[in-house]
Amino acid sequence: MEFVKEFATFLHQKGIIKFGDFTLASGKHSSYYVDLRLVPSYPIEFRKMVKYLENQIVEDIGLDNFDSIVSVPTGGLVIASALAIETVKPLIYVRSKPKDYGTSKSVEGKIHNNMKVVMIDDVATTGGSVVNAVKDLKEVNISVKDAYVIVNRMEGAADALLGLGVKMHSILNILQITETLFEQNLIDENVLEKVKKQINK
Repeated sequence: MEFVKEFATFLHQKGIIKFGDFTLASGKHSSYYVDLRLVPSYPIEFRKMVKYLENQIVEDIGLDNFDSIVSVPTGGLVIASALAIETVKPLIYVRSKPKDYGTSKSVEGKIHNNMKVVMIDDVATTGGSVVNAVKDLKEVNISVKDAYVIVNRMEGAADALLGLGVKMHSILNILQITETLFEQNLIDENVLEKVKKQINK
């Protein structure tokens, strides 16, 4: 848990997690915003995060039990690329919409029938982009049993993925982050309560 505390503190110190009033990509309002696209700007923490993710995957499912790492642009793809280099695993990715030129396919990279892949993303809210990617992969006979995210916002993604037979794992969830920050007096009780309320909605 030492990494979790250290990483949560780092996210707060560098303004990667902000508290206030935000509108998300989905149009929903949120009492906080997590922008993990900033993490690669801090190479030491970025590498620690990728190593921690790699260790989790090794512990949970082992590196020999899947063929490739898959992700969705853009946030998750940077993390997945670094992970692919660390684990020496092939990388594929799923476009949010097929390109309208060239081969016009949605899944990019070397694929074959009955492949087993592990999905990587940065932040999970309702799981929309990952759910769509899993469906696209199923259409080309690629099976996903596990998805890993860095931060789980605890707003339905795990259930949405479970409905497709995918187990979601996360390095941190928003409750762990806010409770860690509260314990260190970095945020007040009011902020913590707002986050809890949002999760329970």
